[in-house]
Amino acid sequence: MLKILKYSFYDLIRSRWSYVYFLFYLALGFVLLFLNNDVSKAVITLMNVIIVLIPLIGTIFGVMYYYNSREFTELLLAQPIKRSSIFLGQYFGVAGSLTLSLVLGLGIPFVLYGLFRSNAIFDFTLLLVTGAFLTFIFVGLSFVIAISNENKIKGFGYAVLLWLFLAVVYDGLFLMSLIVFEEYPLDTFSLVATALNPIDLSRILILLKLDISALLGYTGAIFKKFFGTDIGFVVSMAILVLWTVLPTLGLLYKAKRKDF
Repeated sequence: MLKILKYSFYDLIRSRWSYVYFLFYLALGFVLLFLNNDVSKAVITLMNVIIVLIPLIGTIFGVMYYYNSREFTELLLAQPIKRSSIFLGQYFGVAGSLTLSLVLGLGIPFVLYGLFRSNAIFDFTLLLVTGAFLTFIFVGLSFVIAISNENKIKGFGYAVLLWLFLAVVYDGLFLMSLIVFEEYPLDTFSLVATALNPIDLSRILILLKLDISALLGYTGAIFKKFFGTDIGFVVSMAILVLWTVLPTLGLLYKAKRKDF
């Protein structure tokens, strides 16, 4: 698996799209720091961008890589190599290269600006950690969708629809539910609904650590009461880990039973 992981990783690192991805975050970091002139404010602005952008990029990259390397994958399957090693190697290679571009692209400008002398170092670290989780989650989901659909157009369509649902539609349905059932106790429902969407969960975690949960109103008080505690933070991280593991298990399940 490690050899396939290294090949996939270096193959993507040499790709021009990886450089574009890296340079985009590098430029974004410098521009935000130049405009805000404050690390904490830059982190808040950055959150609104990458919470939605990272899942989209991870989804598109995952689907593109799977379909573009289809012939190479079939060649590897003809060799005495475990299927799990092949697909896990490709998955970790794609997710690892995207995560590296994210960390270096945002880390360089913030470190040069004096991140280690700032009080926002923990907030920025949490931002990168949640970004890494979202990358692995959505690359895994995109691999599962791609391996389940022979047709490239269907694969791309389902992957983009998944991102659109979790990033946009889900929030609308959630807010509508809170309005329609406002007469009922919605504490547990709000917590469960947030945990079922990794994008929302990541956003809430960062907002609470930035101590601006008051902007969320009544639901912000609920989230702060649970997610704002040490136990809530650990539970949230455990949920993100679970969100990362489940697509990986789904990928292995599909790979073992698919007839190539």
